[in-house]
Amino acid sequence: MDVIGLTGGIAAGKSTVARRLAERGAVVIDADALARAAVNAGSAGLQAVRTRFGDAVIAPDGSLDRAALGQIVFADESARTDLNAIVHPEVARLYHERLAEIERTHPDAIVVYDVPLLVEARSADEFELVVVAHAPADVRIERLVTLRGVDRASAERRIAAQATDDERLAIADVVIDTSGTIESTEQQTDALWRQLVDRQSRHTTVSDPAS
Repeated sequence: MDVIGLTGGIAAGKSTVARRLAERGAVVIDADALARAAVNAGSAGLQAVRTRFGDAVIAPDGSLDRAALGQIVFADESARTDLNAIVHPEVARLYHERLAEIERTHPDAIVVYDVPLLVEARSADEFELVVVAHAPADVRIERLVTLRGVDRASAERRIAAQATDDERLAIADVVIDTSGTIESTEQQTDALWRQLVDRQSRHTTVSDPAS
């Protein structure tokens, strides 16, 4: 089973790449979904967040008020560090559980771990390949402002809170340029998928005792 790390900055088009790979046959594990599960209502993770950040980040229904929490952690590096220390270990546990399940049920799968904070929180060495969906910071700021309705100052803070473009590109085995059209991104992703299938085929042939 090959595990591919897919990362990219906020508004870089990483979700488009992940969706296209899933359409082609990849099994995608979404780190954001795992992070949400880590702080579900009633979870130990959410209780830890409440203890650290107070009732202001808890919605009336008892769930996490993500917007309120975001306002805090994107403006305060120490708060973001504290949040990561709560969430990351639980996300890692959930990820390994999911990986073990896939290995049991689909041992020949090409697994893509869609993880925004690969540079910040994980080791690139654990993946067969690291794929970076890349669009320059100024392009991503404009996308946040025009497509997501984020005010410019908040967009700039969110991007500044993440790894730099250079830091992500430094660990990339494959770069998908997402600064153009969706069609261009999809074409590059299709080429990546063919590469992944060919890579898996060669590995299988080499490891096959009958060969």
